[in-house]
Amino acid sequence: MKNGKIFLICFILVILSLLLYLFKSFLLVIIIASLMAVATSNINAKFLHLTKGHKFFASILTTSCMVILFFAPFFYTMIELAKTLKNFDISLISHTLDYIKNYQFTLPEGLNFLEPKIKEFLASIDLNNISKQALNYASSFTKSGAKFLIDMALICVFYFFANLYGTELVIYLKSIIPVNRKELDDVLSEVGNVMAVVLYSMVIIAIFQGTLFGLIVAFYGYDGILMGAIFAVSSLIPAVGGALVYIPVSLYEFASNGLNSALVILIYSIVVISFVADTLIKPLIIKWINKKLVKTPTKINELLIFLAMMAGISSFGFWGIILGPAILTFFISTIRMYVILKEKKLI
Repeated sequence: MKNGKIFLICFILVILSLLLYLFKSFLLVIIIASLMAVATSNINAKFLHLTKGHKFFASILTTSCMVILFFAPFFYTMIELAKTLKNFDISLISHTLDYIKNYQFTLPEGLNFLEPKIKEFLASIDLNNISKQALNYASSFTKSGAKFLIDMALICVFYFFANLYGTELVIYLKSIIPVNRKELDDVLSEVGNVMAVVLYSMVIIAIFQGTLFGLIVAFYGYDGILMGAIFAVSSLIPAVGGALVYIPVSLYEFASNGLNSALVILIYSIVVISFVADTLIKPLIIKWINKKLVKTPTKINELLIFLAMMAGISSFGFWGIILGPAILTFFISTIRMYVILKEKKLI
């Protein structure tokens, strides 16, 4: 009997290893889709109630909802950017940089000592080299953007199946994991709550920042919807964020319409969006979501979730915004479960 049990465990481990090898190229996509399904389980539950328990239709509705609210803006932005880059006139970059390079400026009296250094720096700018680099970045963006769109399409597919079969899988895992059901439920509940906070806050903050930027550039005649969508997407990019959008727009505005409008866009973006909205308001939004939109508020501090999002982005790139908090939550919840089980003398 014992030998048969050992054989069965080894056989299961071999099959599991083969399964992981089979899907090794999609593991990250599957993990992201699964975490998103966990984060939106309350939405799927509501659709299950509306469809009177029809899991297939509920999964379709949940997936459609996520595509519209989360993925559609990404698709729209990436497609519009690809169109823009395809028809982009590279001479605009040369014109803008040439205008900046030859611009005659005067500094306040107390900063006169900086003027020669600034002029020397501007004179050293190699327009041809910058134009070539811009073309390389555009080409790289097109390639990475295509891969990103493919990943998002795959996430949608796996997200649908995670909603369709997720409940049965969780029930099965609970039955085979040698841990008390209540403690295991607490861990899974905590992970689900944190994932919901992360996902909802990410979407709301991106929309909020994109709206703020769209309003200011629309005032100067730009396409506010497109620029707002681009800014919302870029705000999620590690390290640089919205600076990828507002710095080029400010430089182009400076070369096209003068210094005043360029300074307004630049200062507004740095102060109102990057500092006030991103640094001060973002933790408050996370806290509000934790209290109002999540069924059971997470016990993990909102600032810690925010730091985990930043660390995740630094370690894993864009999708680290979801992976970082998930790893942190699993760690903290596992430690809590260990302490509880030790107090009950179950381990």
